[in-house]
Amino acid sequence: DGRKVFKFKLVAIDDHSISINSRIENSERTRVIPTHVKLEVWKRDKGRCVTCGATDELHFDHIIPYSKGGTSLKAENIQLLCARHNLEKRDKLI
Repeated sequence: DGRKVFKFKLVAIDDHSISINSRIENSERTRVIPTHVKLEVWKRDKGRCVTCGATDELHFDHIIPYSKGGTSLKAENIQLLCARHNLEKRDKLI
């Protein structure tokens, strides 16, 4: 069909030499989830969808959606969901 599809694999590493963009860090309202938050969520959720346990096609999902005032800066508001469960949830509060 002519589409170009890119697949990426996210692997958690403990490398504290990677700098975090301080502008994103210090912004109260940003949709961007900082790397350190992603790493904390990845470790907490053990690299699996919190709904079904899938390990592929994972998304970082806002528990309280960004559009409804949820933050990207705290791991407590982010969870790992597989593509299926993230798309089913959309911007609903579950």
